Amino acid sequence: MKKILVIEDAQSLRRDILEMLSFEGYDVVGAEDGLAGVARAREVIPDLIICDIMMPAMDGYGVLETLRHDSETASIPFIFLTARTDRVDVRQGMELGADDYLTKPFTAAELLATVSTRIEKHEKVVANANRQIKDLRDNIILALPHELRTPLNVILGFSDLLMSDYNVMEPSRMGEMARHINTAALRLYRLIENFLIYANIEIISSSPEQLEALKNNVTTHVKTALEYIAFQKAQQLNRDADVQITVEDASALQMGEDYLRKAFEEVIDNAVKFSEAGTPIEICGSVERDRYILSVTDRGRGMTPEQIASIGAYMQFERRVYEQQGSGLGLAITKRLIELHGGSLQIQSIPQQATTVRVSLPLAWT
Repeated sequence: MKKILVIEDAQSLRRDILEMLSFEGYDVVGAEDGLAGVARAREVIPDLIICDIMMPAMDGYGVLETLRHDSETASIPFIFLTARTDRVDVRQGMELGADDYLTKPFTAAELLATVSTRIEKHEKVVANANRQIKDLRDNIILALPHELRTPLNVILGFSDLLMSDYNVMEPSRMGEMARHINTAALRLYRLIENFLIYANIEIISSSPEQLEALKNNVTTHVKTALEYIAFQKAQQLNRDADVQITVEDASALQMGEDYLRKAFEEVIDNAVKFSEAGTPIEICGSVERDRYILSVTDRGRGMTPEQIASIGAYMQFERRVYEQQGSGLGLAITKRLIELHGGSLQIQSIPQQATTVRVSLPLAWT
């Protein structure tokens, strides 16, 4: 049973609304003014609030603003009940976070339809949020233990063999084991690095001073920097023959070279990870007005629109279906880095055909 709070100073109207809603099966609570309404909202935490605007002690705007600043009541759907239909009043309420308006006089059908619509929309939002939380939890549970244990097992296993059998082991065999240890250590290092970078990005985003300092860093000799990053990463992943790069030069990008390297490497890494060896990876860069447009296209398995919309930290798709490495942080880090520098990241994909990641970054005029 959904609980609805009605805040209305006119006793007869408040009684009529409570009766109409109660008859429809809602659990209803009334309050005679704004101050009482705020207190009742905090007490009962209703599923919906209907509130008059013109009231003594505290008007409807004050009620809405107060409740929106309280974490317990901030997300409750809020309907203004008012005889005032001026656009300025409507805009003021919407800017404060009102979900709808119901203008006096109204019919029972109008009241019930508005209430039903707002409750249904809120339920959909809550269900979607719960689904995203479940997906996030499932991805963390599925990915992180594997990502931590796999390289650690390699390091521990081969190092144990080296310590116990080094005196009878062929040098070539020792070298092979050392390479396995190094590869596993680099994988673990990258995982830890991504965690630290993501945490640092979130700290920077909440600090205006650090954010301003971040934007003051630039990358010069853009063409040289991008080509070096691309070929180095492709060679590291044994896909240097597949990479086709055509980039224009620019005076400077408004992004420090370390962060540019990180973002660009993650995009290339995803293109390699989700496409087969021997298929092309096309990297293009060009200047368009005051922006630098960088795109990376692969011919891999692609992504659905739903997957693109759900990109976030620790999110991986179809991990149970496809064997893959990674924590799901790479693309989330790239997106946040680019947005913090005033840029944007867009993904266009046709499943089982091609995916293009398009990055737009502002030019820095030095």
